[in-house]
Amino acid sequence: MVAYQEFVSLSRSMDSEERGSAAHLSALAYLNHTGPADEHAALYAALIGFLDDPSVKVRAALAYGLLHSSMAPRPIMLALLHDSAVISRAVLQYSPVLIDADLIGLIKTLDVSMLTSISQRKQISPRLAAALIARQDGPLTLRLLRRHDVALSADLLTHLAQTHGDDAAMRGALLARRDLTASARLLLVQKVTEALRGTRIVKGALASDRLGRVLRDSGDTALSAIGEREAGKANPDYVADLIVSDRLNTRVLMHAVVTGHVMFFADCLAELAQAPRSKVFALLERGSRSALNALLVRCGLGHGVRNLLTRLVMHARASDLADDAGARHYVVTALTEELIAEHQGDIPQELEEAFAYLSEQNIVLARKAARGVMAAFAVEARAPMAVALDAPEPRLALPAA
Repeated sequence: MVAYQEFVSLSRSMDSEERGSAAHLSALAYLNHTGPADEHAALYAALIGFLDDPSVKVRAALAYGLLHSSMAPRPIMLALLHDSAVISRAVLQYSPVLIDADLIGLIKTLDVSMLTSISQRKQISPRLAAALIARQDGPLTLRLLRRHDVALSADLLTHLAQTHGDDAAMRGALLARRDLTASARLLLVQKVTEALRGTRIVKGALASDRLGRVLRDSGDTALSAIGEREAGKANPDYVADLIVSDRLNTRVLMHAVVTGHVMFFADCLAELAQAPRSKVFALLERGSRSALNALLVRCGLGHGVRNLLTRLVMHARASDLADDAGARHYVVTALTEELIAEHQGDIPQELEEAFAYLSEQNIVLARKAARGVMAAFAVEARAPMAVALDAPEPRLALPAA
């Protein structure tokens, strides 16, 4: 314990180090005081006195003594907030005494280093985060996006996806957030697709037509995968937006079934038919052909597309399309052969898009299924098919010259 006379001696010393020790001790004594009120008031007066010390070291010692406490006096912390940069940055980053109203008013005038200190606070409200992002500083916005403990509004995230979606780092930070809206996620996937299409190494690795097919197939998979996740949340807005923007077509519906995203497929049919989702899912699971056809009629689909989707659903009931590439290849091959046999090779115009999709998937899925089969076969047949290596013939030793 420091005696009162010793404290007075430290606080009046010509050495800034000693005055700083007195300031720090005063801060700790104030925060831990449990005695009479007049003693607490005297300590408060001592803290006020150290605010006028000409040495930055002394004021910094005072600030660091009070910095992490929610019991620190607000007037003193606000005074330190407007002190030198090194003290101000520490107060901005660590002091729990400051509230949003204290910080938001300063954000418009602070420099980037000060804003960075605010962005590193332990807790940041959505309102404060939005005010920081409104400064339109790229690294600062990226720092906040990477903090998943900071809640950001759906509208703000969508706006960032629209305005900063062309930046790879921003795309990655946005896509990593679980609170990103489905429409914004789909927009970013489209931007990723366009970025890949324009990347020199990608363009050089694949022919233009094949690259287009690969990117289109990946885009459809992403669209249906996002829809499957939204279907799990019982959120119909994603499908409604797809219908309004004319993104929902025969190809997307077929791809949803082929990739095993049946909940998304059910949501699509429910939204198109304006029918209860539970009823649609029950029909897809065990409804008859006539019942399925009636549902697809309500969706506004043509006769040929209805027939094709009904067959696809029937095949999907007996196969694990979500995880088995071989099952997907079988179903796609069976549908392709049925279409060719039914129309004797003359595919109607109504089914041209669907037939083109099946032809593309036949190639893609054949490759995937073959890789799986060959890998499994190699593991099982490793011992019997091991190639025996003949021992090398002994070399003749030449006599020394």
